[in-house]
Amino acid sequence: MAEVIRMPRMSDTMTEGVIVEWHKKAGDKVKPGDVLAEVETDKATMELESYNEGTLLYIGVEKGKSIAVDGILAVVGKEGEDYKSLLTAENSKMPAKKPEENKTKMEEKKANNPGTSDAPKVASATGEGASLPKDAKVIRMPLLSDTMTEGKIIQWNKKVGDQVKSDDAIAEVETDKATMEVVGYEEGTLLYIGVEAGKAAKVNAIIAIIGKPGTDVSAFVAADAAATSAPGPAAETKSEPAAEASIMPANAGQVAPPEEKELNGSDENGRVKASPLAKKLASEKGIDIGKIHGSGDGGRIIKKDVDTYVPSEPASKEGVNSQQPAKTVQPFGKTGVESFTDIPVTQMRKTIARRLTESNFSAPHFFLTMEINMDNALTSRQAMNEVSPVKISFNDMIIKACAMALRLHPEVNSSWMNDFIRQNNHIHIGSAIALPEGLIVPVIKFADQKTLSQIAADAKDLYDRQEIKRYSPQNFRVILSLF
Repeated sequence: MAEVIRMPRMSDTMTEGVIVEWHKKAGDKVKPGDVLAEVETDKATMELESYNEGTLLYIGVEKGKSIAVDGILAVVGKEGEDYKSLLTAENSKMPAKKPEENKTKMEEKKANNPGTSDAPKVASATGEGASLPKDAKVIRMPLLSDTMTEGKIIQWNKKVGDQVKSDDAIAEVETDKATMEVVGYEEGTLLYIGVEAGKAAKVNAIIAIIGKPGTDVSAFVAADAAATSAPGPAAETKSEPAAEASIMPANAGQVAPPEEKELNGSDENGRVKASPLAKKLASEKGIDIGKIHGSGDGGRIIKKDVDTYVPSEPASKEGVNSQQPAKTVQPFGKTGVESFTDIPVTQMRKTIARRLTESNFSAPHFFLTMEINMDNALTSRQAMNEVSPVKISFNDMIIKACAMALRLHPEVNSSWMNDFIRQNNHIHIGSAIALPEGLIVPVIKFADQKTLSQIAADAKDLYDRQEIKRYSPQNFRVILSLF
């Protein structure tokens, strides 16, 4: 899907920017980190980087022309992709911006009224202004992607009191798509940090203030905090007394756990139900596969069961005799108090939750369970790995099989677009990877056109990256997910 690149707010007083030079032209390939253009603000000329990967489809401002903050500078997407609907939608929103223009004019009149200082003003939620020292500059949370609503500070690269140059990356911010650096675009001393590492801030919220050493910004910060909290009362946090939270019934630990139904790997005829790989591993390890409890469908023994199997120690006679009969559970009286712990979520997890909810309503769901004999695949994989430059996994073979199945059944490779059904002619396959921050789905593009070795190499490149969140968001857009 095409992504809109807007004119960012590169300083607190910036209202528009002039394109000094375009370093890319329509049709050029663009990667994250590429310098798209040079932008002249009211203070300096700065480089504008791309955070997207694809082809530069559209340039909205000619060299030498100016554009307002948040105006569309360019569109990046897939080569040949239709982006005009994005521009049409933007044009339809233009009338809605008039009240903001009126508000700006009112603020200008306020600034020119007698008795007011020449210091810059920051409009608060209540309509009151708070004075910012003359030489101090506010750094706000930038709009780093078209869908971004807030950003989470991963870490600060500077601390209060440090000297900052105009091109210094002062912090790393996690958006709904990737982790990116925030450049200060101001020169001076870092006077104030408004958001702690690990906390989130809305787009355009104050995250830092830069100015001359010793400048007092406490009054401005206090006024801004009061204005931010003015619209509504602070959220109440209900908590139970700590003493009560630790109270547990004396007999709570005496409740016997429910009896578990153990599943071994044999059916009613005594035949061991196990995957070929599990049988092979058990044989290599000298394990009697009949003693392993299966966790697969119907108690079927799978590879994980063999890997985690620990031979049980025979119970000692003394240990059996020393067991005491279970005590009778007394009726419960007061069992304690309800409590909970709120666990902060990352931007990635928020996006996962939103996307899963969307897919639940926009994608038809059906479930199919079947058992496939992989003996021939096992033999083929061993033979191919003797000559393949990259080790081929079973997952790579499944990716290739799914891609070829989509070629035979193109109707499945379709997307619901509200007014029409889009049948994709390309075939991309994604498989999930669990990270501590959440679940992502790297995409193997054009999987039907690649050999197993090429698929294995692409998968390894995606899976082995330590900082996988810094990968381009386009590499994690899934057409068909295996898991």
